[in-house]
Amino acid sequence: MRMTPVVVFVSFLLLLLIWLLLSGLNFNSTRFDQQIEALDHFSRLERALNREVLTARTGLSRNYDELARLTDAYDNSIHQLREAAGSDTEEESAIAVLAAGAQRQQNLVEQFKSRNALLRNSFLYFGMFSTRLAASDRTPVVAAATMLSAAMLHLTLDTSPAAAREVKDRLEQLARLPDPGADAASIQEAIAHGGVLHDLLPATDAALKALIAAATTREQDAVRALIMKRQIAARASALRYRVLLYATSVLLLGALIYLGLQLRARAIALRRRAAFEHVIAGVSMRFINAQPNSIDAGIARALADMAECIGCDRAYFVSSEAVLRQHIWSTSGMSSPPDWPQRAMALMARFEPSPDGIIHVPRVNRLPIGESKEACVALGLGGWACATSVTKGGVTVALGFGAIGRACRVTAAGELSLLRMALDTIVYALERHSMESQRARLETRLQQARRMETVGTFSSGIAHNFNNILGGILGHAEMAEEHLDPNARSRRNLDAIRRGAERAQDLVDQILTFGRRREGRREPVCVNALVAEAKSLLAPSLPAHIEISVDETPATAVVSAEPAQLLQVILNICNNAAQAMDKPGVIQIQIGKRKMTDTAASDRTGINPGHFVVVSISDPGRGMDEVTLERIFEPFFTTRPNGNGFGLATARDVVLEHNGKLEVQSAPGVGTRFDIWLPSVPCLVPISSQRESGSAGRGMGETVLVLETDRERLLRHEEILAALGYEAVGFTRPQEAVQACAARGRFDAALVCQQAGSSVAIDFATKLRELAPNLPIMLATSSTRDLEAPLLAASGISEVVHHPLTSADLAGALSRCLVNSAGTRLQSQAVHDDIRWIQA
Repeated sequence: MRMTPVVVFVSFLLLLLIWLLLSGLNFNSTRFDQQIEALDHFSRLERALNREVLTARTGLSRNYDELARLTDAYDNSIHQLREAAGSDTEEESAIAVLAAGAQRQQNLVEQFKSRNALLRNSFLYFGMFSTRLAASDRTPVVAAATMLSAAMLHLTLDTSPAAAREVKDRLEQLARLPDPGADAASIQEAIAHGGVLHDLLPATDAALKALIAAATTREQDAVRALIMKRQIAARASALRYRVLLYATSVLLLGALIYLGLQLRARAIALRRRAAFEHVIAGVSMRFINAQPNSIDAGIARALADMAECIGCDRAYFVSSEAVLRQHIWSTSGMSSPPDWPQRAMALMARFEPSPDGIIHVPRVNRLPIGESKEACVALGLGGWACATSVTKGGVTVALGFGAIGRACRVTAAGELSLLRMALDTIVYALERHSMESQRARLETRLQQARRMETVGTFSSGIAHNFNNILGGILGHAEMAEEHLDPNARSRRNLDAIRRGAERAQDLVDQILTFGRRREGRREPVCVNALVAEAKSLLAPSLPAHIEISVDETPATAVVSAEPAQLLQVILNICNNAAQAMDKPGVIQIQIGKRKMTDTAASDRTGINPGHFVVVSISDPGRGMDEVTLERIFEPFFTTRPNGNGFGLATARDVVLEHNGKLEVQSAPGVGTRFDIWLPSVPCLVPISSQRESGSAGRGMGETVLVLETDRERLLRHEEILAALGYEAVGFTRPQEAVQACAARGRFDAALVCQQAGSSVAIDFATKLRELAPNLPIMLATSSTRDLEAPLLAASGISEVVHHPLTSADLAGALSRCLVNSAGTRLQSQAVHDDIRWIQA
């Protein structure tokens, strides 16, 4: 757009130049030359006409043909002169005066022709008769005739009045001759023609003199002077136009030189732009093919290529992330100022960027005196161009190029727009690298999740079958213990069997927890008490060279959790710490409360903002390298020959289920630190970490309906109920149980056992509720994952116990059911609020 005024100005000069050229050619000079030529021709014709008249007067001309031709040409020259004059009024007036004089000349010529013709005729007859009289035999006649001829000859040469009187006297003398005799007739003819000559000769000479006197010399001079005046004015005007033409030509030459320089500068800028675009395209291609670990080297090379392309001495790329990202390049032998490019970022705030985020200072020395100029001079900048942008994440990025001690070569608007393109190229490369890294992490996590899902499904299936076996062992051991004396040796053996089965059941519980096949009952838990319990449990089993030290927070740290699962997490991590310590040392447990308010840190760590209780467990053991750290939470992965690989995997899953985060820091030879982040909850009263005992008093012969499709498990359940003081009535088919329950009031409670993936237990409970609305129903299940409170409430189920059954859990559930059934029955819409979840 800046070239448009120059193009318009050059076009205007070209049109002006053409007009001046045409005006300076003086096309009227031809007309003036034609007028002068016509006037000269007219003058020549007039002189020739007068000459021809004189020739005719002297008698040298035999006829008037030449005089007639000259007269016609004389008349035509007037027409030519008028045509050459054109439309000039003043010239037309002068030519009209000249034409009037020419007309007078023509009239006098016609008079001369008439008189001269008569004169020649009279001369002829006068000479003839004079000759006759001169030959007369009469002397007086001869003398008079001779004297008349001499006087006539004199009159021919001199037409003065004296000569005319002499001729008249001689004519009268001839007429008075006495007795002419035979010459009388000749005398009369001679007198007659002599009288004509006497009259015509003076008149003809007078006409000739008038013709000569009537010459149009003055009129011609007037016309000539007017033509010359016009010609001189036209020449002067043409000269002025030629001077203007020269000046305009010089101005046009200057404009063309300026236009050429501008076009050259634009061509150079276009070449620089094309080269810059080529460099940016090359940078983009390198970024596309770059490996994740070479992105920083690619940015450094891109800065060098772009800076060298546009002729700058210093280049930088900086990003205002939480961890400042910066890349700096400078020419060899030139160092960057201290704190560069942070100072450049501060300098950006002093200038107002353009709408597309460009800051351009072509010449620092032309800036007004002030802090901005001083800041640029302090950085050694002679010229500076910078492109800024704000990414989607709110991060400010900047790409800058600086010239040291000289002006910036980046001046054209097109080149400045490429700075934004170059900045976007680097930003897109970083974003693509980040997305590819995130995609790789997500793919890794997806593969890990798939492996864990497969492992969980496989392990949960085995754990459920193994749990049934453990249930039989525990049940028979408990029943056998009831029939033995407390001091009996076999009772101690059964107690050892029961404890082994319980430890095996704990391992199964870990497998089930990892497989997401069971849910715990959340309750407020005091972390200080929970850690104290874990310390008391760990102290007897730890080696003698290892101690446990606990640093508790002064404030009460309370979380919402399942105590057994959270206790298991602490025990697993402490056991791993003890096994990693080959030398004497201390396992340090610290309890603290923290508040997460930084959103950026929250996004980085994956912990939502809020209040947290952090349990940190650190040991000075062997530590772990990065490869091991990446796999410690994988199931079945262990570095110990006797390990099972479920401890840390289960611990992380339990913490995640509690909406927390498990972080680990470790290095070979330094030790390991685990941070357990758990959301804290407010609590107004002290809370113990110990759960209330699930056991209750023995039954008093109450009748319990038991539905179990497996006959062996049914017999075991009946024995447990009988050992607890209840009368168990078992059924393996739901139809038989419904028929037995048709008699109202026969049963005091019902125990329905659910098989995995089957809805028979829920359907049977619903049918029982229809037959006996006040009958308390218990559901024994190995997993409550697919059971929801509204479904259980609609089915009339008031208690849920974990399968396989233990005497303590079953006794507690029966005690609560029978106590509730003895009082006022709950309304159907409130059943959901009273369902209690019980797990081992």
